[in-house]
Amino acid sequence: MAKPQGAGRGNSKKKGPTKGTGGHGRKALEGKGPTPKAEDRSWHVAGKRKAAQERYIAAGGKPKGKPVDMNRAARAKKNDDTETVTGRNSVLEALRAKIPATALYVAQRVEMDDRVKEMLAIATHREIPVLEVTRPELDRMSGIDGVHQGVALKVPPYTYAHPQDLLEEIFDAGATPLLVALDGVTDPRNLGAIIRSTAAFGGQGVIIPQRRSAGVTSAAWKTSAGAAARIPVAMASNLTATLKELKKQGVFVLGLDGEGDVSLPALELADRPVVIVCGSEGQGLSRLVTETCDQIVSIPISTAPESLNAGIATSVALYQVAMMRAAQPGE
Repeated sequence: MAKPQGAGRGNSKKKGPTKGTGGHGRKALEGKGPTPKAEDRSWHVAGKRKAAQERYIAAGGKPKGKPVDMNRAARAKKNDDTETVTGRNSVLEALRAKIPATALYVAQRVEMDDRVKEMLAIATHREIPVLEVTRPELDRMSGIDGVHQGVALKVPPYTYAHPQDLLEEIFDAGATPLLVALDGVTDPRNLGAIIRSTAAFGGQGVIIPQRRSAGVTSAAWKTSAGAAARIPVAMASNLTATLKELKKQGVFVLGLDGEGDVSLPALELADRPVVIVCGSEGQGLSRLVTETCDQIVSIPISTAPESLNAGIATSVALYQVAMMRAAQPGE
């Protein structure tokens, strides 16, 4: 008797699970696993960028652009919140001021003058690690505009004073306040120069606003030639409100402006508690700060230059006030 059509072994239909088929459903449920990162996908733009950077590094180049491992880079940025002070005067002044430095870097075969010897002695006494590095490494640490003179110091972020605390300390010391406030000065080198001039002419501190202002960075440290270790810098959350508070406590606010109604040599408030306010080169003093000033003072100059930069203008004003105070009887 002939077999029915389709009754062969290969076409037999059995009820229930068939051997070897159970895994297909599990694999479908499991999916294809976690999605690879963009930089790990060879066809993705980030993957092509990663491959190109790896080839560049393998050929001896330095990494450039964004790091491949963004999480690692974020952790490094979060942990590396130190500043690098460079230059022999700046480093020595920072060490003398007992700023809690974390490492002193000295170039190989550095010229050993008295300043370097004192740095090494202070670092050894305070148990600050002294690391010998190559000059190219110091160049990298110092940045494009840095001049390290063979030494660099890692210090924590600058700790700003409070304007009110700064004023109270001056009064407690029995001194006549001579302060500088900066309105929109965003160049850290100008800030460093002003800190240095404040120290040179008997000032007791500098006040900067929290926003739209340069801070005490490594560039400011360098330009101040170490004066940032001696002259406190206070940060005001609102500069106009801070100046008004100073006025309530007997401090006269003098704004510097080329169109001022009082010439600096004719200033009559030099012997009083004063804060000299300097604006930015481009914008000058802001409107609110100008309205807060007791006097707007101009510095006589020839008609050739349009204006003095913030650092020079503040230095001239500080010098004039210092000379007028020195000429006062009993000073």
